[in-house]
Amino acid sequence: MEYFLIIISAIFVNNIVLAQFLGICPFLGVSSKLSTATGMSGAVCFVITLATLVTYLLNKYLLIPFELEFLQTIAFILVIAALVQMVEIVLKKISPSLYAALGIFLPLITTNCAVLGVALNVVTKQFTFGEAAHWLNLGESMVYAFATSLGYGLAMVIFAGLREHLALNDVPKAFKGVPIALITVGILAMAFMGFSGMVK
Repeated sequence: MEYFLIIISAIFVNNIVLAQFLGICPFLGVSSKLSTATGMSGAVCFVITLATLVTYLLNKYLLIPFELEFLQTIAFILVIAALVQMVEIVLKKISPSLYAALGIFLPLITTNCAVLGVALNVVTKQFTFGEAAHWLNLGESMVYAFATSLGYGLAMVIFAGLREHLALNDVPKAFKGVPIALITVGILAMAFMGFSGMVK
């Protein structure tokens, strides 16, 4: 039951973009077309899940035992940058077609604060399920990271679809481009607030 609550909470209630406001820059920058939004969502999903696994293990078996928790942010940034570079190199060798499809999205993920935000959330936040609050174990952390990245992808794909429809409509000149995009994302965030009572 806890895994189900983590999934619902991460995707709908505490959506990384619409409730926590992390990863806004790529969210606004890459969401003008549905195809690019889908590609970016897939890449972010993969990197967030992998980065959370590595940073969780790094924190538990290196930083905490040696009392180096104050280095979490710096260590996590270096790990994420290294992971993205390694993923890029491996994809280039193993699957050139997938590497070409992801294109610019992989380097963009290095600067996506949502990846770092999820990694830090896992090791610094206590999550409340039912009566008790507890730290997430490795399995719960991986489910949380994957569900959060799915929430990011869901928000991005919905927003990209809305932006494609807005491009076909007669929007007043003062609202064209970024202003109407920000208004749309605000309305989308309010729509997601409707899920706020589902999970504590």
